[in-house]
Amino acid sequence: MYVILVYDIGEERVGKMLKLCRRYLNWIQNSVFEGEISEVKLKELQFLAKSIMVLSYDSIVIFKSRNEKWLQKEIIGKEKNELDIFL
Repeated sequence: MYVILVYDIGEERVGKMLKLCRRYLNWIQNSVFEGEISEVKLKELQFLAKSIMVLSYDSIVIFKSRNEKWLQKEIIGKEKNELDIFL
C-alpha cells in the first residue's frame, strides 16, 4: 500500500520519530513522509512510534491508498526532498 504519514510531536521527541520514520518511508519535508509499505511494516512502524509518543499530547495521521497512481501530487515551490531513484 502507499501511505502519507504526518506527525505532530513534542520537540524533545522529534529526532527519534524522524529516525524511525526514515527507516520505513521517504522523507518529504518537516514531519511528512510517503512511500510504499506493507501492512506488516506499517503495523511495526505504528507500534514503535507509540513507544516514542506521549499519546495524550502527540499525534500521527496516516493517509492510505492502494497504490501511488491513485494520488495526484502537486508541489508548489521548492520540493524539499526529491525522490529521484537512479537504477
